[in-house]
Amino acid sequence: MLPVTLQFIEGVIVKDKKKQVFILMGVSGSGKSAVAKQVSYDLDAVSLDGDFLHPKANILKMRSGVPLNDQDRMPWLKLISDAAFAMSNVNSISIIICSSLKHQYRDIIRGDNDNVHFIYLKGRFEVIEERLKKRQGHYQKTGMLQSQFDTLEEPSADEKDIFIVNIEQPLDKVVADTKAIICQVCEC
Repeated sequence: MLPVTLQFIEGVIVKDKKKQVFILMGVSGSGKSAVAKQVSYDLDAVSLDGDFLHPKANILKMRSGVPLNDQDRMPWLKLISDAAFAMSNVNSISIIICSSLKHQYRDIIRGDNDNVHFIYLKGRFEVIEERLKKRQGHYQKTGMLQSQFDTLEEPSADEKDIFIVNIEQPLDKVVADTKAIICQVCEC
């Protein structure tokens, strides 16, 4: 692990610009976990599945097929923001898997973390639905996909920290596109 490099500019501590956090966002079934696993391996990055931070009540609710509401998500999103801050103080490149479906959710995750970026794994409903039908052992049910698309607020032009990757291509190409974005930001 590289040591933390600090600069002093007019009495303010500025963290090493190479310590960046990338939130892989998108609806369930968009490939966030598969992409994070390969990109983390290839770039020697640390990754965290944001689902691990869900409280038990949220997981039980989703398992029963009931979509989460904003009240359910708020404490979870704050934990993700805290995790992003902590990871950025230790790791050169960190990846967090989190659907981040609404602009407001992304704002909570950003918090005051200047080094958080989002990579939106974007695909059509039909493509993702087919992927979910083949998925085993995940609590997200295919019937909940429509609620995720209904909730999804596509990134807007004012969100300058979001990059888009088309997932309707082979996984290795999605991984390559994601790595290219990360390397562009981190100059790796």
